[in-house]
Amino acid sequence: MGIVITLLMLAGVGLMLARKLPTAFALVLLGVAIALVAGAPLTGENSLLDTVLQEGSVALASTMLAVLIGSWLGKLMEETGIAGTLVRKIVEFGGDRPTVVALGVLAVSGLIGTVTGSAPAAMMAGIIGIPAMIAVGVPKTTAAGTILMGIAAGMPFELPVWQFFSTALELPVDTVKAFMLRLFPFAAVFAVLFVLVESRRKGVAHTWSLTSLDERPDERPGGGGRGRGRARRLGDAPWYALLAPAVPLVLALGFELAIIPSMLAGVVYALVTTTRPREMNKRLLRTLYAGFEVAAPPLTLFVAIGILLAAVKLPGAIDALAPLVKAVSPGHPAAFVVVFTLLAPLCLYRGPLNVYGLGAGIAGVLISAGVYPAAAVLGLTASYNQVFGVADPTSTQTVWAAQYSGVSPQQVMLRTLPYVWCVALGGLIVTAAARL
Repeated sequence: MGIVITLLMLAGVGLMLARKLPTAFALVLLGVAIALVAGAPLTGENSLLDTVLQEGSVALASTMLAVLIGSWLGKLMEETGIAGTLVRKIVEFGGDRPTVVALGVLAVSGLIGTVTGSAPAAMMAGIIGIPAMIAVGVPKTTAAGTILMGIAAGMPFELPVWQFFSTALELPVDTVKAFMLRLFPFAAVFAVLFVLVESRRKGVAHTWSLTSLDERPDERPGGGGRGRGRARRLGDAPWYALLAPAVPLVLALGFELAIIPSMLAGVVYALVTTTRPREMNKRLLRTLYAGFEVAAPPLTLFVAIGILLAAVKLPGAIDALAPLVKAVSPGHPAAFVVVFTLLAPLCLYRGPLNVYGLGAGIAGVLISAGVYPAAAVLGLTASYNQVFGVADPTSTQTVWAAQYSGVSPQQVMLRTLPYVWCVALGGLIVTAAARL
């Protein structure tokens, strides 16, 4: 039976890689097939309908709500000019120094990445940041990679990600937070290293112009009302509103407030500091509805992941898969690091170790079968998430950043993969040292 389930998983990977089925649909079908092969009854305890489809579909509800609020806050930051102002300020500070501009955009991308991930974060940081970097001489591939590496550097502090790992792996949020704090230095150091090394590569320089940085009459000496006129023209948010991305982090890290209230506080702060009272209701609803549109794909995916996790945790599935998984899983800490570091590329192209795909099911099997403690599986999946979030040519943020920069996603993958592979290695070493 274990071999049959394994073959089903491989078939699911094949369907996703061949783009015959969307990832969410493939995961749902895989969950149903695993439940049937595992001998689950139709209804009742540990059943197909009640356990896998009913309970599994809402198992990650708290994660879905956190993702929705993060998308809402991201839309507020976009509409109110908070995100654009952050990028413009950094670009203006960097002037015509390519490395300084790139490092500044990297920092802003990281800050935005703590609020929301994927394509929305890439667009908020990249719409201004990418043309600004290319305009001062940063190579196109490096400009795209800088946005992605920045988002990944902020990912350890992305509260919806904390909620996802906490719920999916049945771990306390404090355990997730503790590992993410250890992972962050690796993500930050290699992101900075990427900029310092790759920005010096020979590339096409000064090919784009950034009209928002052009000098205007009221910015020249003697041009009265310079600050106010410039802010009106560019849509700058007030300086104190720029703290909005940090509000959820301060509350969750500094005051240990729960994730969802912390994120809601960020929404309220962004609204109050940028919007007149009579316009608040309309802006709240408008950005909330827009947030639903942004969040729809990940919400659908989390429903499917919940179904798959429920299926692989069925007693029949555990009994069938445990012997196979234990036989191939490295037990020694050094072997754990070496083997899973070499396997890191399997999270690319929606591969079997992608935590937002079949990798979630494998993580569930590793925990349910008692192969590794849940905290060790957290380290494995979170480390792989760094690779997927930056270098996967099929992820939405990578595709957008590459196309907007005028290069292919595969070019971005080749440039960024060595750096995020090292981040994953660091995360795996920390995991092996602390949990195995």
